[in-house]
Amino acid sequence: MNTRALPLLDPLPLAAPPPRAPDAERLGKRLRHQVGQAIADFGMIEDGDKVMVCLSGGKDSYTMLDILLQLQKKAPVKFELVAVNLDQKQPDFPEHVLPAYLESLGVTYKVLEQDTYSVVTRVVPEGKTMCSLCSRLRRGALYSYAAQEGFSKIALGHHRDDLVATFFLNLFFHAKLSGMPPKLLSDDGRHVVIRPLVYVREHDIAQYAQARQFPIIPCNLCGSQENLQRKQVQRMMADWEREAPGRIETISRALGDIRPSQLSDPKLFDFLGLTAQHSSSPL
Repeated sequence: MNTRALPLLDPLPLAAPPPRAPDAERLGKRLRHQVGQAIADFGMIEDGDKVMVCLSGGKDSYTMLDILLQLQKKAPVKFELVAVNLDQKQPDFPEHVLPAYLESLGVTYKVLEQDTYSVVTRVVPEGKTMCSLCSRLRRGALYSYAAQEGFSKIALGHHRDDLVATFFLNLFFHAKLSGMPPKLLSDDGRHVVIRPLVYVREHDIAQYAQARQFPIIPCNLCGSQENLQRKQVQRMMADWEREAPGRIETISRALGDIRPSQLSDPKLFDFLGLTAQHSSSPL
């Protein structure tokens, strides 16, 4: 366990004002229900699991850890939670914030140190997006540690809006219908990745994070790049939600109701074998 004793940085405020106490209680209850439902629907956590909760210092991963800790106390199965942060050596990264916060909760944690920042900024040409390479390096470090420590599940903080945005990214820029599944097996077959926040709106996470006063750590690498395709999609989704509230929720539900026979992929549906059923009964 990393136990660096450094002074605590004041938490960075979120933009929205915190909800009132009764509203915050209702919000917390809703989030616990949504996360619990996702865990049940997709078999995310089972008895005896050792779950690596990937903690970045952003509102999403803080909320994921907080809700999982609450559910752990009342769950009918026993499972272990370990918070893991990857310190990528970004300039001015307040490395003391997460340890101090986690120690205040009594949460088991590990801070991995790997200078992926220097690699990304050296390799990626100026003006190009850094997300792809940064993500691969980060994933490699986390997967290696998960294998080393025997974690049975790796929990990531992607929420409902992330899943919808990824679907549109693949649709618009890669010409394929695919997204970000709630549960997946890594390419090498060694890791099961889960996303407990798949039913949770980003807006609700922001409100919850403000109410809980999480010590948010901003990202000054990928988050500072305004020309990302994902940001374009997010702006489109925000416009849609303003014009037609509830549209993103409808799209999210549609991702869980796929009709292969109504699409055009012969690998998923046997169009060649499709024939009419003629009745042999006399008229």
